[in-house]
Amino acid sequence: MIRAKKHLGQHFLSDKNIARKIAELLPHNNLPVLEIGPGTGVLTKFLLEIHKEKLHVIEIDPESVDVLKNDIPELTPRIHFADFLKTDLNSIFESPFMVIGNFPYNISSPILFKLVEQHSKVPVIAGMFQKEVAERIASKHNSKQYGILSVYLQLFYKIHYCFTVHENVFVPPPKVKSGVIFLEHID
Repeated sequence: MIRAKKHLGQHFLSDKNIARKIAELLPHNNLPVLEIGPGTGVLTKFLLEIHKEKLHVIEIDPESVDVLKNDIPELTPRIHFADFLKTDLNSIFESPFMVIGNFPYNISSPILFKLVEQHSKVPVIAGMFQKEVAERIASKHNSKQYGILSVYLQLFYKIHYCFTVHENVFVPPPKVKSGVIFLEHID
């Protein structure tokens, strides 16, 4: 098992039931899937069962990439060893794709802003965020939590707060609870 790197905001999900629930949020369609920050591959394995050769992952940590290549060798050609925030997504996907992940809490807002820039190509986003961020994203107009991220995302997506995740299902446990949300492009 690799050690979580604090500078990358790593907290590895260890609960397989929660990983399965997150994976099952994505619709079963023909769109490719991009998992951001797969870490040790707990969520990845469930995504692979459903989306098979349509699954791509992007990971910045070389140790995590090595773990994924060893544990899930069939995924190797679709592992992108890169910084998501610096990656041209058009170099990976020519057509629409879905996004999922246990997003690093320290860069979750920049990830979402980058995805919104591509909103016409990203009809679905699902994943785990720090609970307060997830609640803010899903908050309604005139609520105390409603802010720039809520406004911006809700211009393009219907947002559903799915469930809360306790910190004890991660290694190491974060100091906060997590929230899982589902974003679906407004037609």
